[in-house]
Formats: sequence, C-alpha cells, structure tokens
Amino acid sequence: MEKNKVKRNTRLIYISQYLMERPNQLVSLSYFADFFGIAKSSLSEDIQLMKEVFNEYELGYLETIAGVSGGVVYSPRVSQSDREKLIQTMYEVMSDTSRILPGNYIQLNDILQNPNTLIEAAKVIAEYYKDEKIDAVMTIETQGVGLAAAVARYLNVEYVVVRRDSSETTGPTISVNYVSGSHQIVKKMELPKNSLAPKSQVLIIDDFMRNGGTANGLISLINEFDCDCIGTCVFAENTLKEGIDLPQYQSLFKVMIVYNNDKREFELQVETGEILS
Repeated sequence: MEKNKVKRNTRLIYISQYLMERPNQLVSLSYFADFFGIAKSSLSEDIQLMKEVFNEYELGYLETIAGVSGGVVYSPRVSQSDREKLIQTMYEVMSDTSRILPGNYIQLNDILQNPNTLIEAAKVIAEYYKDEKIDAVMTIETQGVGLAAAVARYLNVEYVVVRRDSSETTGPTISVNYVSGSHQIVKKMELPKNSLAPKSQVLIIDDFMRNGGTANGLISLINEFDCDCIGTCVFAENTLKEGIDLPQYQSLFKVMIVYNNDKREFELQVETGEILS
C-alpha cells in the first residue's frame, strides 16, 4: 500500500494508537508526514479532529506545540464513568471486614495485583500531576512498585525503587535511618548514588500509608540527594491517626476501621481521597 493512498480513517487510527503508546512524549509532525507522505497541513487537520474526539469521549489530552521542534503530546485521562466504576469497585473490595488484621492493620496488598485496578489508578494519578514538573517517581520495595512504575510511564519520567538492603551489584549507596510508623522501630533505607540527578523534582508513590513514617524516610533520602519532594501520593491511607505532615500529600482512598455499636463489631469505612473527590 502506497503511503499517499492511505485513507484518512486508517491514518487517524494509526496516529491515535502511536500517541497513546507514548504518553507525555513529544512526537514531531514530521514523523507522521514522512510516514504517510502527506503535508503537515493535512496532519494539523487530523490532530484537530482527534482533539475534538478525545475531548468529547474523555480519551485523553492532546497538546500541540508550534515551531520547528514542535509536535503533539498525548497525556492520559480517566473518564468520569471509569472513575465512578473504580470508586464503586474499591468501595466493595476494601470494605470487606475480613481485611481487618490483628493490631488494627488492614490487608490491602492484593488489590493492586489486579492489573486493571493498577492501570486505572496510575492514570488517575498521572492525570492529577500532569501539569507538575516531575523528573522522577520514587517508591520503596513494597507492593507500590508496580503502581510507581505505571505512573512513571504515563508521566514519561524515570522511577527509582528504594531498598532496605543493598546487594553486591548495587554499587555505592546513600542511606538514611527512619522510624517505622507501623512498629515504631528504627529502620534503614538506601538508594544507589547514581539514581537521582541533583535538583531533581521527585514524586513519592506508595500503595498504603498508616502514619507517614516510611514517606518521611523517603523525603529525608531525597534531601540527601540534593533533590526536592514535590508531592506524596498513596493509593490508600488509614486515617485513624491524624497529624500526618507531608509535602502536597494526596491519596485516592481513605480506609478506616470503625466500630458499629448496633452490630457490635468492627467495620471498614471507605471514602475517596482528594484526588478522586
């Protein structure tokens, strides 16, 4: 099939798929012009049509950048119906009282093992932070690694995983001690020296927060790299303990253990966090 005979609808499908596979990456119109053998003016009309469709059906954001080095950038968007579906599903899943563990802990580690939940949550977070200047996403070696990696992909930035123990292949590291919020004991976390460039703007992502001990440790580690924490975002938090003081702290869900006097039993109460409210 000759490039100059490609039908417009075929071209639109290809361009849409190409951009959605490369979120927050600047793609030059010259690439599409050369690929299809058409003028940039025709491509501009295509992009304008795609903008209208993406906006009407809440498929994502398309931003065009003028100039010789300009092009088009796609960033993800979660439709209102998909948000409501995620909220309803999580209300049902996280309110299951069998998740209450001894010591008033809540078992949530399995939730982000569902790839659909993980991807939808990552898109919500990436959309929320899309206008922030972020150089890297950071997490610690827990269940939040998958979520952090997905958010980093949609933001088109690197992600770094902080370890509690180094290996022989890690190389030189920087480490800090922190007080574990769950057990009130001193622990250590560390990161290879080449993980972050100085002055990087770092977004912390985690799966669950109880009282902020780990997040404060991550912030201390970020400071050791001469970088700045621009925000902390978790999938779910337990708000039984107040007074969490973190930079630009946000969550998707709040999960609380409450006592039902009528039933004389503990229940889980689920609410949306700031990002989904």
